[in-house]
Amino acid sequence: MLYKHENNIFDSFSEEYKAPFGAVEVNEKCRFKIHMPRGSDVKELSLVMFRPGYKEKYIPLNKSEERQEDDVYLCEYSPENKGLHQYYFTLMLDNTRRYIKRQGASLGSFDGGEMFQLTVFEKGMQTPEWLKGGVMYQIFPDRFYKSDAVHDFPEDRIIHENWYDMPFFRPDDNGKVLNNDYFGGDLKGIEQKLDYLKQLGVTCIYLNPIFEAHENHRYNTADYEKIDPMLGSEKDFENLCKKAKEKGINIILDGVFSHTGADSRYFNKYGRYGEKTGAYRDDKSPFFSWYNFINYPDEYESWWGISTLPNVNENNKSYTNYICGDNGIIKKWIEKGARGWRLDVADELPDEFIDNINKAVKSSGNDKILYGEVWEDASNKESYGVRRRYLVGGQLDSVMNYPFKEAILNYVSGGSPTDFKNSIMTILEHYPKPCIDVLMNFLSTHDTERAITRLGGIPVGFNDREWQSKQKLSPAQYSHGVNLLKVAMVLQFFLPGVPCIYYGDEAGQEGYKDPFNRKCYPWDRENKELIDYVIKLSKIRHSSDVFAKGELKFLKVNEDLCVFARIDNSLKKMAIITVNKGTIGTRLSVEQLIGKKELFDAITNKEIDEIFVSPFSYQVLLGDI
Repeated sequence: MLYKHENNIFDSFSEEYKAPFGAVEVNEKCRFKIHMPRGSDVKELSLVMFRPGYKEKYIPLNKSEERQEDDVYLCEYSPENKGLHQYYFTLMLDNTRRYIKRQGASLGSFDGGEMFQLTVFEKGMQTPEWLKGGVMYQIFPDRFYKSDAVHDFPEDRIIHENWYDMPFFRPDDNGKVLNNDYFGGDLKGIEQKLDYLKQLGVTCIYLNPIFEAHENHRYNTADYEKIDPMLGSEKDFENLCKKAKEKGINIILDGVFSHTGADSRYFNKYGRYGEKTGAYRDDKSPFFSWYNFINYPDEYESWWGISTLPNVNENNKSYTNYICGDNGIIKKWIEKGARGWRLDVADELPDEFIDNINKAVKSSGNDKILYGEVWEDASNKESYGVRRRYLVGGQLDSVMNYPFKEAILNYVSGGSPTDFKNSIMTILEHYPKPCIDVLMNFLSTHDTERAITRLGGIPVGFNDREWQSKQKLSPAQYSHGVNLLKVAMVLQFFLPGVPCIYYGDEAGQEGYKDPFNRKCYPWDRENKELIDYVIKLSKIRHSSDVFAKGELKFLKVNEDLCVFARIDNSLKKMAIITVNKGTIGTRLSVEQLIGKKELFDAITNKEIDEIFVSPFSYQVLLGDI
């Protein structure tokens, strides 16, 4: 086959040792094999499987095969409960108790070493089909495109006249960064650029918050029921969704439900919404029970201690019904045209609340998608002392894929090929296949520095905003950043999941952290060559269904070269992707690469002895198997 295992004891990444690979459904049969050197004195070999909090199970492995070099031991296990399972192997070898655990799958003592993970998910779990094989585009609404529409808005907002200004970042005389400067990007502006997004190959737009709020990021919601006046109206949103759908583009929204703004109709700390209204000004307010006051009214729980973002009690019956009820916020905006939601700080939302959000989203149709913001491995995430169950059924469809982002950028920047490969394979091993197919794969977001800056510039380290504001890539740094960004984008587009372009990345926009990563899209100053490059990647992605659900097999990964295959046996299709991040062109022998030249010729429909890949370039070969 295309993947040759490297470990002769146990390798959970290889179906020679564990089949099927990765997460499994409840009651799905798993086969485990241990390969020991021929003639080893093996006794009491067992698989030890347990769910945290439950008693472990011992399943004996029996010798199933004697081969020239090794003896093969086999057992089968069918998990009965969904959730996180962990396992290792134990045996007596030469009268000594030994353990096989994840670190190199070698024989060692029990102390130390990470156990293997088996994620078990709900039988029949599915995720929306429409996004699989697609391309996503993230938009920070104030900074994408400004239409000529005239909007009414509060007088305390400062409007930049120059689209290319630096966003405000210095504190005021009171030491506060008010985030009250705006550039005027709006919903009609996005609508006017739908043809551009269609040309990019975009099939889904993820919008950062669009609801009324009194800071430019809009993560301090003031009214979940209204579009922010600078962005337009409810009708503008409906029109955007309608026009986008006509072009094959769906829209998902950002839901910020762990806190509201202090400057909101619900809390109303500053009196914007009336003197005797809101929880801060009226302890008889219908919103009072949403918040946790320590010493009313000035001491209250807030998000990360930021007083402008008071926390809410998500499981408060009134709040849950307001967000998740039959006439709630989730359903309202889906009915207006949204195809799903992304949950901000999902690890700070209680499980019961996410359950209710899931019910609200899916009650509008199983084609509606629900993402969560999780920065770590979401399959074994713990938050506030609770092991989370995001991906095993009934909660999230998938998550923002920060582990892929870090793996790709580190590798492209010169990191360890082995670490890159293991990071990718670990996520694929831990996540259910339905979640993998719709993973949100990005290289930059509104919370991280721009990919081109990270790849081409000086590491941001602990440098402050003043330092960040003065940094601009030199021509040499920019050129190097573009070369590495192209390589990263190939991986982003063709590894499992859905590539998500952060607005402006495709145009060469640079910038360190917030707010410099949120500068306006550089209309009329774009890197058109880079845009054309992204368009080409999208066209390749859309040209074959293998990128929707195809399995991943790494063929060769070293300091300069990454070669991998996407294989869909049900469709009898395959893609072989070769990307060179080195400065020297590379020739690859087909025979050495996959061991079967005849198979390669069948895939490409032509006689090929070798592949040549130029520096900072790639090849994608598509075919049938």
